[in-house]
Order: sequence, then C-alpha cells, then structure tokens
Amino acid sequence: MPNHPLVTVICLCYNHEDFVIESLNSVINQTYPNIELIIVDDCSTDNSKLKIKKWLTSYPKAIFIENQTNIENTKSFNKGLKQAKGEYIIDLAADDVLLPNCVTAQVNAFSTSMYKNVGVVYGNAELISENGKFESYYFPTNSDRKVIQKRKTGDIYENVISDFYCMCSVSAMIKKSVFNHLGGYDEALAYEDLDFWIRASRYYDFDFIDEPIMQKRILPNSLGTNFSKSKNSRTRKFDQTTYLILKKGIKLNRTKEEDLGIQKRVHHGIVQCLKNKNYFLMLKNIQLRLILAWRKNFKKY
Repeated sequence: MPNHPLVTVICLCYNHEDFVIESLNSVINQTYPNIELIIVDDCSTDNSKLKIKKWLTSYPKAIFIENQTNIENTKSFNKGLKQAKGEYIIDLAADDVLLPNCVTAQVNAFSTSMYKNVGVVYGNAELISENGKFESYYFPTNSDRKVIQKRKTGDIYENVISDFYCMCSVSAMIKKSVFNHLGGYDEALAYEDLDFWIRASRYYDFDFIDEPIMQKRILPNSLGTNFSKSKNSRTRKFDQTTYLILKKGIKLNRTKEEDLGIQKRVHHGIVQCLKNKNYFLMLKNIQLRLILAWRKNFKKY
C-alpha cells in the first residue's frame, strides 16, 4: 500500500477497565485502512486485562503485551515500540479516544507538509469528562473549530522549552525513524512527553493539523492532574523528572534566547519544589538557574 503506509498505534493501559474498550474500538473504527494495534497492559489490578482479552477474540490481529509487574509508561511504551512495524507511531492512552478521521488526517499532514524534515504532526483535541461529556478544546477555537491563536510550526524548539501549552501531546503522530534516532522514551523518567518533545524538536520540524482529531479524557487520578498536587509522592517524583529533563535541555540549547526560554521552566520548578517542601530538589533547580546566569554572561554561543 504505497499510499497508505503502515501506522502503529501503541495503546497503554493501566487500570482503565471503564474506558479501554472505547479506546480500542476508536482504533479499529478509523477511516484509515492500514493500522497495526499493539496493546500493553502494565499489570492492571482491575478488570482491564479480562476486558482486553475478551475484546481480542473479535480482533485477534492486535498484539497484546501483558506486563507481569508494573513498570510504568516509559518502559511499557518502549516494549511496544520494539514490536512496532509501522512507519508512523501513535502513543494512545487507554482512556483517550481517536476520532474516526484522526489517522487519515495525520498521515495526510505528513504527505502535504511544507517541511522536508517533519518528524511529528499533531492536532487539536476535545477535552472530555470521565463520562465522555465534552468540556472544552485543548487549544481554544472559534465557531468553525479552528484555533484562535495560530500554532507555531517548523522549528519549534524554543517554543517547546518555554511554553507550557505549546504541544497537544496526545494528538501526535511520530515517524518511527524519529524514535529510532532518539532511542525511544527515556526510561529513567516518570513521564515522557516533555523530554521527548524537547529532544525531537531539536532535530526535527513539527507541523500542526488545525482540527480536533481525538478526545482526551480528564480524570481525577490521571497523570497530568498530579503535577499540581502539593505534598504528594507522585508529584515529587514528577518534580524530579522535570529537573532531569531541564538539565538535559540546557545542554541542547544553542542560543541565549533558548536559555531564556528554559529559564521560565526552571523558575517554575523552583516554585513547585518550594510548595512541596522538597528543599533539596529546590536547591538543585536553583543551581540550574545559576548555570543559566553564568551562560548568559560568559558562554560564547
């Protein structure tokens, strides 16, 4: 199928028994005809595995990986990535939903992009509640569902390191060759998206699809909601990951403007650690701030 390159969807599940079947059905109901589905269950403690196995009796071509212990997102995704045969990859959480034209729109965006070095395309997303009710759009839209604020495309590295809402990660499709180049997700981290977007945008162009192409479910215990919780063990783990990502990001910076951009995130890290009374990590973030100050005055870019 020269006009329909294989797309691999890696669906990560952990205790998503209420949503996983809707998520899986959204993959097999795509208008795009050439999709490989890999499901990875990260040792769920609810009925997710039973529901997935029952679903697989009707869709036996899907690949199912059962983790025997909980190894979390980055390692689980990389396990699926090793088996992926697609030219393009989608990282799908088992509580999110692809709209029917999602994959078609993403593949078309790659084929029509003005950027020769495009490695990632992404679009807008509908934010839905636990029961599937529409709440808002990830990027605010007008009456025609077009974004009000134009998204930056092409070389978006400086935008990624400075803007907390520059990317709608869940709506992204990535070339497999980008994952091969970057070595997949960094398994030392508690969350993957910021680190991957920083590394990917340093070497590849990004393009944007100006339409909602999927639904992101907002849950009380979802990964993203833990970033803002104070005195929370998961939040402290995420704060440590953010510090490691920013430390790596500073090494990738090439200009004073990029250092100024990442400085915003370092400052946010200092405030977050202070709020969580994680004073040791706060001092490490302050050290990053001092490194940036030294670079501003003495480094030759």
